[in-house]
Amino acid sequence: MTAMTPVAPGCLKGVRVLDLTQFEAGTSCTQVLAWLGADVAKVENTTTGDPGRRLSPTNKKDDPYFLNYNSNKRSITVNLKNPQGLAIVKEMAKKADIFMENFAPGAIERLGLGYDVLSKINPGIIYGQVKGFGEGSPYENNLAFDMISQACGGTMSITGDPNGPPAKPGPTIGDTGTGVLMLVSILSALYQRKETGKGVHLQVAMQDAMLHYIRNSFGITSKTGKPAPRTGAQSNSGGNPPCNIYPCAPGGPNDYVYVYTSRGNPQHWPKLLEAIDRKDLIGDPRYATQAARIEHEAEIDAIISEWTRKHDKYEAMRIIGAAVPAGAVRDTLELMNDPNFEERGIIQKIPHPTHGTFKMAAWPVRFDGKPVPVKAAPLLGQHTDEVLKDWLGMSAEDAAKLRADKVTSA
Repeated sequence: MTAMTPVAPGCLKGVRVLDLTQFEAGTSCTQVLAWLGADVAKVENTTTGDPGRRLSPTNKKDDPYFLNYNSNKRSITVNLKNPQGLAIVKEMAKKADIFMENFAPGAIERLGLGYDVLSKINPGIIYGQVKGFGEGSPYENNLAFDMISQACGGTMSITGDPNGPPAKPGPTIGDTGTGVLMLVSILSALYQRKETGKGVHLQVAMQDAMLHYIRNSFGITSKTGKPAPRTGAQSNSGGNPPCNIYPCAPGGPNDYVYVYTSRGNPQHWPKLLEAIDRKDLIGDPRYATQAARIEHEAEIDAIISEWTRKHDKYEAMRIIGAAVPAGAVRDTLELMNDPNFEERGIIQKIPHPTHGTFKMAAWPVRFDGKPVPVKAAPLLGQHTDEVLKDWLGMSAEDAAKLRADKVTSA
């Protein structure tokens, strides 16, 4: 199978995004806007740029963390503490459709780029802000990162083994999960502006966003009057054994298969028994009903584990998955090197000027069957002159003078 050719959807062609984001919660939002065709001008400081570029103090190259969240953007360096630099950003704001930032609480307002300022010079601007805690929260001035929002937003409390401590979910739900909620809101506001001509001030707190992702757990609390429990690898909405991860050969750290039998399909249990060559247990009163399987859950896990340990996780997924839902636990190296993802454009190889060929996950939504193309994240200030020309009509001489005056950098 040959690799699918990505095609730019151009949905947001002509839309200009003034991007003052850093790290991940904001950058993940503006990255998708860029993938969908918007012109995203990432404004960075003239010395080190987005802190995400330099997560490792010994690495002189942009960190892969940065590359994964800033593809398809253009980088422009501006000294916001210089009055002329601040004036440039305000001029860009006049021409922007969307402004996005996720600085520390109060920082953007102290710079003179708050919504009250920019909405006066551009009443149609859609102004987005991601913060750790919401306006009016007793913690609204606190700094927050992904793990802080997951602790305060409930996701840690429902993650981990039943008798163990809370655990942080692996995905950065607090960062990218919040960014996606902001993205949806920005696109909705952009659509509404076609009729009203008016912009809007959008704010989302990372802590608040976490509540959106744990609504099932709130449902449990509503029914029981108690905190939703930690259930390990099982579904937190209720037991229906088997519903767990089971060890596979050869016994590596990720050699497991997840097996799920649905409460909504009573035939899953006998079908599973057939798949693992235990037809002798079909109809056994110890396991015949959901209630009985809950009572004998440890025995059921032992029965399934005895079979899965004799098979690798892909074979287990193939055999069991033909009968009931099952999935091999795949690690990041397996996923990154799976040619199928490249063939389908879900993971793409990107030529980068300092990293060579860089693999990264792309936007997973297809447009008319085609994936969205990914372009390398920009080097710091790579597009400064280009953006100043395109957005503000500045000449090469104007741009050169700004560099000489240290308003921008090369």
